[in-house]
Amino acid sequence: MSIRIGTAPDSWGIWFPNDPKQIPWQQCLDEMKEAGYKTLELGPWGYLPTDPVQLKEELSKRGLELVATTLMTDIVFVQDLQPIYETLDQILALQQHFSSASYLVLIDGMYTDLFTGEHIAEKELSDVQWQQMITNIQKIVDYVKSKADIKVVFHPHAETHVETEEEIERLLKDIDVDLCLDTGHHLYAGGEPLSFIQKHADRIKYLHLKDCNTHIRKKMIENNCSFAQGVQEGVMCDPESGNVDFIQLTKVLKDIQFTGEAVVEQDMYPAPADAPFKIAKRTLEYFQEIGLVENSLIGEPCS
Repeated sequence: MSIRIGTAPDSWGIWFPNDPKQIPWQQCLDEMKEAGYKTLELGPWGYLPTDPVQLKEELSKRGLELVATTLMTDIVFVQDLQPIYETLDQILALQQHFSSASYLVLIDGMYTDLFTGEHIAEKELSDVQWQQMITNIQKIVDYVKSKADIKVVFHPHAETHVETEEEIERLLKDIDVDLCLDTGHHLYAGGEPLSFIQKHADRIKYLHLKDCNTHIRKKMIENNCSFAQGVQEGVMCDPESGNVDFIQLTKVLKDIQFTGEAVVEQDMYPAPADAPFKIAKRTLEYFQEIGLVENSLIGEPCS
């Protein structure tokens, strides 16, 4: 078995639509191509071109295909979903120009400030708040379905209201939505990604392949570090530098006959000048070495 593996702007330290600490989008796409990737996630809305004609031209000349878009927003405490629908209208209007882009990755907003670690929202939800989140997710899923043939996958994310295995289990029980399972964030939140993937194979349609160093994570907890501080210390790291067993993961994906999309991510912000390209290339080569992806099948449909 080999699966199609793409990449994302996140692996180049891209967290925001515009930021002076981020490289130009042209350089990001050039390096994705040079590193050997064929598919990508769009990343934060507004970083890559939002005009479908321009984006298609830029991706085409680099031999890249779009597989998904992303929306990260508060879906717990928001009362009026109209601004979210308006953003979705823009995203879907672009996405429908790409037949290869069949997923939208939905992520809840963080309850901590990225840089200070301060709580900017409640961490623990009441039953009423949880149900409001479920209702909002369902409304977003229904809205996307009414507009386009695009599948929403929910991404449990570090320091959001669906991050632990218990919370993810509850989500899966309460709503019929499939997952984008991020191996690094799952480990970061205290979970065990391999056994979870085995248990919920039928609900995991999309993967973010990411490693997490649990020793650094432990230090983060001890020192009350923010997510961004942890990232700068290397909590999300190269495969083989962390605690996700990708060799065993390859076996698990073969056992469950995984046929979804997979995207490499390594959280970096701000990214060191020359690091992202080298890491992205090295990561893809490592996944080829362990049989997670073959040279002949990079960018090709799953088999």
